[in-house]
Formats: sequence, C-alpha cells, structure tokens
Amino acid sequence: MNASTDTAATPWPAGPVSQDSLQHLLKDRGVTDIMLAVPDLHGRLMGKLFNASVFLEQMTHGAEMCSYILATDVDMRPLDGFDFSGWDQGFGDFLVVPDLDQVRMLPHRPGTALVFGTPVHDDATPVGVAPRHMLATHLNRLREQGYLMKAGVEVEFVLYADEPSGLEPAWNGSLDYGLTPPPAVSDFLRQVSEALRDAGIVYESLKTEGASGQCEVTFAYGDALAICDDYTVFRHIVGEVATRHEMRAVFMAAPETAVGSGLHLHLSLWSEHDEPAFVHHRGQEVPPTMARATAGLISALPHMAPMYAPVTNSYKRYQPRSFAPTRFNWGFDHRGCAVRVTGHGQGARLEVRLAGADTNAYLALAAYTAAVTHGLEEKLTVRPPCDGDAYQDRDSIPLYADLGEALQYFEHSTIAQLLLGKDVVRHYAHAARAELDWHRRQVTDLERKRGIR
Repeated sequence: MNASTDTAATPWPAGPVSQDSLQHLLKDRGVTDIMLAVPDLHGRLMGKLFNASVFLEQMTHGAEMCSYILATDVDMRPLDGFDFSGWDQGFGDFLVVPDLDQVRMLPHRPGTALVFGTPVHDDATPVGVAPRHMLATHLNRLREQGYLMKAGVEVEFVLYADEPSGLEPAWNGSLDYGLTPPPAVSDFLRQVSEALRDAGIVYESLKTEGASGQCEVTFAYGDALAICDDYTVFRHIVGEVATRHEMRAVFMAAPETAVGSGLHLHLSLWSEHDEPAFVHHRGQEVPPTMARATAGLISALPHMAPMYAPVTNSYKRYQPRSFAPTRFNWGFDHRGCAVRVTGHGQGARLEVRLAGADTNAYLALAAYTAAVTHGLEEKLTVRPPCDGDAYQDRDSIPLYADLGEALQYFEHSTIAQLLLGKDVVRHYAHAARAELDWHRRQVTDLERKRGIR
C-alpha cells in the first residue's frame, strides 16, 4: 500500500501541529482518530486509539491507562514488584496527560493523529521513571549549567521477509552503500521515506548496510527530545510498513551471530544563545567543555549500562573489531571507541556508540545527558584519547560481559543513584532482573542442538 496514494486526498501538515490546527482538521473531517501514546520501557509506543471528537471533548485533561505499561517485559507480561505498580496494588491506573503542543500526523494511517502523553500520579506529579519524562528532566538539569543539547540518531535494523520456511533476511550478503537493492526492498524503503516525509520527520539518509537484510537510517540533527520523539514514531511507522510488505523490521542488538545493529547517538552542547560549545578542528585539542563532557561519559556510563544495554542480547553485540565498542574509551574519528569525536568546526560532536538497536532512545540519551552534566559539574579531566587499536586499549575499562554483570554494578552504584535517582535505579534494576530471570528458565534451540548432538 503506497503511503503517498493513501494520503493524496488530505493536505496533511508536516510535523507537530497545534491544538487549534488539530481542531480545524477535525472539523474538516481530516482527523477521525487520535492515538494517545506513551513510550514504554522498551521504547515502544503504547496507549489507546480514541475517537477524535470524543478525545477533544473529554480527554484533553488526560485519559486513564493501566500503570503496567511502564512495568512489563518485552512480551507485555505484567511484572510484579515495582514501586507504583504490581499485584499487591492491583495494577491500577494512572492518568496520561496529552501534550497537545506535540501532535503528529500519521499519513500511513489516514485520519490518525498521534499525541504524546505524560503519565502522572494522583497528585498530578509526573511518573519519574517514564522514559520521556526522564530525558526531559535531565535536559533541564543540563540547562541549569547553561547548555542546551542537540542530538542526532543513526540506527541499524534488519529487514526480514516472511517466507514459508520462516523469517529470512530480505537479501543475502553486504549491500553497504549499494544503490540498487532488490525491487521489494527498494519499494519498502521508498514507502518508509514517503511516510517519514509526510509525517514531518526529517531524515538525512536511508541506506542498505553491511549484513544480510540490514538497513540504516540517519536522522537530521536537532533538539534532543524532539529527535527521540521522531525516532520513536519512526520505529512505529517502519514496523507497520514492513508488515504491509509481509516483512519484519527487527531492532535487536545482535539479530544474528556475528551481526550487530547499533543505535548511535550524536551529541553537542550549545549556549542558550545558540552558540556551539564543541567547536573543534582536526589536529587540535578538544575545547574544555567538550573534554569535560567526554570525561563525564567515560567515567559515569560504566555505572548505567542497563539504561543503554537493557536485555541479554544487548551484550552479544560487543565483539572485537565489529565496529561496536568493547571498552569505555574515546578517540578522534575512531569507530572502535565507545565515544568518537567526529565532525568539523561548529559541526563537531560526540558520537556515543554504546547503545544497540534494542535500546530505548529516551533512556540512553537520559543516561548520556546525566553523564555529560556530571562531567561539567565536577569539572572532570578526561584521560588521553585512544590512538591505536581500541579493542586492545588496556588502559580503559572493559564493557560488561553480560546483563547480570552490568546489573550487579548498576543497582549498587552510588554514582548511578546520584545521577539518576534511587527510584529510577530501583525500577530499571528490577526490569533487568526480570529479563535475566526469564532467560534463566528458557531452554534454547541451540542448547537442545548441542545437547542432542
């Protein structure tokens, strides 16, 4: 189904629209349904689809949703034992307040507008562990230091075709930088491009990658929270477009053995007068603000691994010479490091390469922002950059071998509790422990194959 054909009869506005515009579209019968959505722990949009007229008459103050949307595993299994949600509390509701200044059209679903919502407690205070609110909170703390953060996103995912024999990569072998993908893939990419453009989501490039079925999308640089919103809506759109093509877009860190898909976040700091703080030219030392931000990332991120590597599979991406890092180090234009200084002049930025495609972008960027703020507040000194093989850099701390090791460090870390808050650490440690418990009970196909052999 062609996205541009579906929406040809409706003059969809690009990007976020105001409440007045939404009411205007409703009167003109442009909008019939409103999707009130909350990013969950796994970066998925969860919520309800409302009749648009009923929503605007009755729901602008908020709508009730079960609190378990922030307390489930990837299978939507309700998890017990969270502070605000569980069987002892009956998995009650919280109010989700719509952000009517952030309304987005979904052209691939004609007549539908998406509204982000903020979960709040009975006393109207935001739920502190909600990923989108967490990021907004840390961006505000950074602003107290006199800086705004701009960010860019590049993500890899693997496109699988639904074949009678099961899921198979949409093509075999590397098509990295290739401009002639198979016709079905070319049609899929074209429709994703059209849907993103019509939704007002600005992307820089969309390309095939180095592994079988792997694609990469790079989003335009801009406001950090808005970029994460764009990325989350993209995840929603690409999943639906793939389904219509009898395909599956898979966002796993390690979807196959020896295949890694990353979520690289590019960061830079700017003054409130829109002056860049990371101006850097090749061959020069990094400016003080950039050095302190880098030091914060390198020193604090080892304490917060479940925020950017949340599931068991996340750690299988960290392999030597795979373009995924294995140590907490940094370097100039070095794709083997956890933090890469890249760009030129006013376009200089820090690319953090720790997160995989399975990561919730809000949570990863919240952790990165907290680490950067820590570096600025404490005026941390950065260790020397890696100028050799990053995978052999014995002077830097190695990444964790698995989620269990990362969790043990995270939940007992005073740094994580200081930067993220005890409630946040307790919540996400509990989610990580549930992930580990599930895997410990499963017998995998590989175990049976090796055991039977």
